[in-house]
Amino acid sequence: MKAIGFRSPLPISDPASLTDIDLPRPEPTGRDILVRIEAVSVNPVDTKMRMRPQPEPGPLKVLGWDAAGTVEATGPEAALFEPGDRVFYAGAFGRPGTNAEFHLVDERIVGRKPASLGFAEAAALPLTAITAWEALFDRLDIRKAVPGAANALLIIGGAGGVGSITTQLARKLTDITVITTASRPETAEWSRNLGADHVIDHSKPLSIEIERLGIGQPAFVFSTTNTDQHLAEIAKLIAPQGRFALIDDPASLDVSPFKVKSVSTHWEFMFTRSMFGTADIAEQGALLNEVSRLVDAGTLKTTLAETFGNISAENLRRAHALIESGRAKGKIVLAGWPALSKR
Repeated sequence: MKAIGFRSPLPISDPASLTDIDLPRPEPTGRDILVRIEAVSVNPVDTKMRMRPQPEPGPLKVLGWDAAGTVEATGPEAALFEPGDRVFYAGAFGRPGTNAEFHLVDERIVGRKPASLGFAEAAALPLTAITAWEALFDRLDIRKAVPGAANALLIIGGAGGVGSITTQLARKLTDITVITTASRPETAEWSRNLGADHVIDHSKPLSIEIERLGIGQPAFVFSTTNTDQHLAEIAKLIAPQGRFALIDDPASLDVSPFKVKSVSTHWEFMFTRSMFGTADIAEQGALLNEVSRLVDAGTLKTTLAETFGNISAENLRRAHALIESGRAKGKIVLAGWPALSKR
């Protein structure tokens, strides 16, 4: 089967940073299902893992998490899907990635693809939807008010993949005021079109930007990027007893300024359930099925912003380069394969 792999961390401008390879087709065991991959999307985690320290010896490593495709076969203990079912999911750490024609995944973290979306549109959603849902409803618990605070959520990085779906979930499923950040006209407009009530400029002091809105101190802050640059401002602007969540990886995180306000801090990592095989691992499949239902009901929409052609090393390198530039909005998707391979 066709796949795209890497052996060592290289600049994305180097053709060897991601290469087209051929691998044996895997076979499902246990609760795994084998999915024929029709489309993938690219996330910042893909670029971070590509540039991690030297991978362990062995074959080239395959990256990729977000995927949409068709179930080809099921393991002997799998019971949730049948061959021919159309699915979408975000994969798991510690397993080969989705940048391959066929991919094994635990059925419990898989959802049924929205019937109203094509494979490319669906592939844009899983990783970011799980991240946003868990951050909003499991970590920040935004349906529980903070006494005296503005019933408002500040999303730092509103036009990114996670920010884009977080905006929709908060806007459509709660009565909270949604504030996002952006620094370019096109990203600000993107965020407004997804439902943001206010868009502020994260190149300026955030506490001053929030004060200008005149709505009071927000109860919740969700930082998706550059948390270390904004932490001091977050401490100023968040309400006493507010709740703060982040998903990025600052070199250090000194939350001591939060003490006087009793601000709780939550780190969201959507791979926790699959990585540790938690007792509630199946919640991710259920979550994706709910997202699928909301999409088909017209409540949510895909966050696909650009399609970069078929799934090839060349196109994947272009996608990684755009994400590394920091100028991407929404999600970048690759769909289809350059040519059929032996199956």
